[in-house]
Amino acid sequence: MKLQFITAEQRMAEKRGSKGVILGPSGVGKTSLLHTTDPEKTLFIDLEAGDLSVMGWSGASVRPRTWQECRDLACFIGGPNPALRDDQPYSQAHYDSVCAALGDPAVLDKYSLIFVDSITVAGRLCLQWAKGQPQSYSEKTGKADTRAAYGLHGSELIGWLTQLQHVRNKDIWMVGILDEKLDDFNRKVFSPQIEGSKASLELPGIVDQVVSMVVLKNEEGNPYRAFVCQHINPWGYPSKDRSGRLDVIEEPNLGRLISKITSPRQQQIDKGNSK
Repeated sequence: MKLQFITAEQRMAEKRGSKGVILGPSGVGKTSLLHTTDPEKTLFIDLEAGDLSVMGWSGASVRPRTWQECRDLACFIGGPNPALRDDQPYSQAHYDSVCAALGDPAVLDKYSLIFVDSITVAGRLCLQWAKGQPQSYSEKTGKADTRAAYGLHGSELIGWLTQLQHVRNKDIWMVGILDEKLDDFNRKVFSPQIEGSKASLELPGIVDQVVSMVVLKNEEGNPYRAFVCQHINPWGYPSKDRSGRLDVIEEPNLGRLISKITSPRQQQIDKGNSK
């Protein structure tokens, strides 16, 4: 495969999907965001087995139970990475074996949105897998090496996230639990609930969008759910908007959020002029 130069016209004409993670406390309604998506064009990756809140949602789902299944699914969705050796996950050899097991990848063409629930559970599955690998045991004593296991877990989970991030023509959105802790100065600190610190720290640099789904209060003191979408916000919630199109607060509607991020720039300008 030769290196190809892409003209400005070709780049602008490409279909580009958004990549993001939505973090929120348990019970805030992250899984229920599926109701704001088009069920015919959405594939629900159900790691939580907690789809009670979306039993009436009519879209398709897949339920990986192991880390190997998570890797296979990411490879199936994202395709092969030509930079990897055949013995590495997401390589051409891995992709070929996955296609032989799962069938024609064209089955994914009808889905424009991949919804992953949740990155928190994916991290747990990854750590469980990592603890059982030979690299996670001391060569001298044969005992489990916790530090090595977490190191393997971090690199594996980041590789998985990067594989999904590189799916250019689909929207990939993950949800996860938002942890709230107090620092040494008794101030609230928020972070993604992911096993190990490496993936948690690097996640904002991998995805394009980080959104906190939280409960705020209006001027009358009444609570309401909202997306907090910009890094500079009054509450210190983790957020990031690489698109530059989102307000500090957006309504908790994933379908409309994706449309706002990915719609052509001229359409954004026209909407602004009509206000």
